[in-house]
Amino acid sequence: MNISKTPFDLSGECALITGGGSGLGLAMAQCMAAAGARVVLVGRRESELLQAAESIGEVASVVAQDITRLEAAPELVATAEERAGCPVSILVNNAGIHVKKPVEETSAEEFQSVLSTHLCAAHALNRAVIPGMKARGHGNILYTASMASLFGIPWVVAYSAAKSAQLGVVRSMASELSPAGIRVNAIAPGWIDSAMMRKALAGDEARSNKILSRTPLGCFGEAEDIGWAAVYLVSPAAKFVTGVCLPVDGGASIGF
Repeated sequence: MNISKTPFDLSGECALITGGGSGLGLAMAQCMAAAGARVVLVGRRESELLQAAESIGEVASVVAQDITRLEAAPELVATAEERAGCPVSILVNNAGIHVKKPVEETSAEEFQSVLSTHLCAAHALNRAVIPGMKARGHGNILYTASMASLFGIPWVVAYSAAKSAQLGVVRSMASELSPAGIRVNAIAPGWIDSAMMRKALAGDEARSNKILSRTPLGCFGEAEDIGWAAVYLVSPAAKFVTGVCLPVDGGASIGF
């Protein structure tokens, strides 16, 4: 048995992380950089991205672009690779938006906007990076899924639709791309202390209490919990793992 002394080492890897300027995206970037990867943070707010990159150090670069400009995905990837000085070998489809409304109050435009960010934009980026990954025989694509991928949560119908669909995408792409050396996986964060979670739970103490009551560890998670799980899934330690969704949730998905 050949046991690597550094199975979580990401030296030589380049990770493009959407929504990388804050929250879970930034945590994944920080952890991947700590594991040796170069990281490219993608988002719409350049000032936020630059501040995040500065906190990481010289291995971080930024591309300020709206990923829902689907036709610009190849340009985004090319710019990312130029600024990082290496080809993208890890794509983290993390960017997302959230609409918290009853079903009948969720407009068609709001529904489509959520799908466009979580699914269509990610698909455009997948298409842009996959040819290079295939040519090199190596790559990882990681989706940030959700508890809404796993069970029913009220008032987030568009988000639930998008996050459930992501798991079908992960399974399909893993089946298709793994023979080419490209692994595809997802992380389903539980309730992690983040700006998006605080917005979703604002003014809803009953919802917060319900979440904690069904989480065996009895607390909200931290962003770095997701970051280190991401490092695992894209590292050599997970070389035989593809097509899975890893819940990192304090047991919420199996709690009662």
